[in-house]
Amino acid sequence: MPVDSQEVASPNAVQDKNASAIPFAEAFLFWLKLGFISFGGPAGQIAVMHQELVDRRRWISERRFLHALNYCMLLPGPEAQQLATYIGWLMHRSWGGIVAGGLFVLPSLVILTLLSWAYMVYGNTPLVSSMFSGVKPAVVAIVVFAAFRIGSRVLRNPVLIAIAVGAFISLFAFHMPFPAIIAGAAVLGVVGGKVAPTRFSSGSIHRAAVAAHLPAIIDDDTPPPAHAQFRWSRAALILAIGCLLWVSGLAAFALVTGAGDSLIAMGLFFTKAALLTFGGAYAVLPYVYQGAVDQYRWLTPQQMIDGLALGETTPGPLIMVVVFVGYVGAWTQVAPQSMSPALAGALGGLCATYFTFLPSFLFILLGAPLVEATRGNLKFGAPLTAITAAVVGVIVNLAVFFAYHVLWPRGFEKPLEWGGLAIGIGAAVALFRFKVGIIPVVLASAVLGIAMKAWEH
Repeated sequence: MPVDSQEVASPNAVQDKNASAIPFAEAFLFWLKLGFISFGGPAGQIAVMHQELVDRRRWISERRFLHALNYCMLLPGPEAQQLATYIGWLMHRSWGGIVAGGLFVLPSLVILTLLSWAYMVYGNTPLVSSMFSGVKPAVVAIVVFAAFRIGSRVLRNPVLIAIAVGAFISLFAFHMPFPAIIAGAAVLGVVGGKVAPTRFSSGSIHRAAVAAHLPAIIDDDTPPPAHAQFRWSRAALILAIGCLLWVSGLAAFALVTGAGDSLIAMGLFFTKAALLTFGGAYAVLPYVYQGAVDQYRWLTPQQMIDGLALGETTPGPLIMVVVFVGYVGAWTQVAPQSMSPALAGALGGLCATYFTFLPSFLFILLGAPLVEATRGNLKFGAPLTAITAAVVGVIVNLAVFFAYHVLWPRGFEKPLEWGGLAIGIGAAVALFRFKVGIIPVVLASAVLGIAMKAWEH
């Protein structure tokens, strides 16, 4: 793509300016801090980055920040983690992106690994069981709330509502696989974008402010640094390295455990999951459930709900629930064959994390240079709008599924769990009416679960 002579003349100077004005050590400490405080889902995580990077530190301008965010929203995978990777790459080349994206995930990986171990060892004790009996109904309310938030933003006309309803029926009544639903929605979006474009207009949620702003180190008119110039040779090299890391990762996990089939299956499964997470973590949870619970039987439906509860209360993207899935799956399937359950579980959680996030790094390192060269020209509205509409129906199906297993854990022929229903309604009121954060809702529900069990006994 042609670049004007002014841009060609200045990248090295810009790169040197960025290197001196934003010390790598200072950026490293910020990304590490972000990994420990990134609660509140993608909206909260993006808000923290915006406040720190745009408003307080002035490392990047509002327009450049939102331009990067708009690209990350078009990708499968956790957009907040990808945004951190993108900005880290823009400031300090590929290693800056790897450090930023890696530190966004690392604290959550360590914390969830420890919590998964505690769950497997102590999960059946009365105190822990009582806590989860209160948390599980809250998880149902949280998933319903997620469907509402996305739906209220996306389902703006009858066509998009029909796509959401169709996705729900396809899963609930016909048990269609998640990838088929996403593919069908994308096709509808492509066709609908041409036949009735007004029905599928995406309408950017994130718009850059037009008003004047204080200067930033990477400002609106700052030319891309040298490493941000797109080159086919560099793209081919990154793609080759990514494929090598993927293949060598599969081989390494198989060799270390001595039980290749289980962890190879995990690696392949979570790679596919990483490529299907359009719409955020809640959208891919049904796919993770289909594979982890129904197909491979790595964990039970109740364990899946418990894992989601743990994921909601730890920093990092919600998709980090894959750590719990990998841990429990390896504990039950790999450990009996070759090693201690705790070590097998840790390797399983690491395997799930590695293959879930490897594509996200590749998307940024491959695509970001092209995005920097084509600022303002991203067009992917109609298919993304249709996919997001289908995601609403998928999430509603997930809520229905969770509600069944929480409120009728022994089937419809057994009595309804009235205490769980009361906690779930209370959690929904707190979320919808009083706008209480997810973590306080989960913690309060855990306390109510303990009180409920104590009352029953």
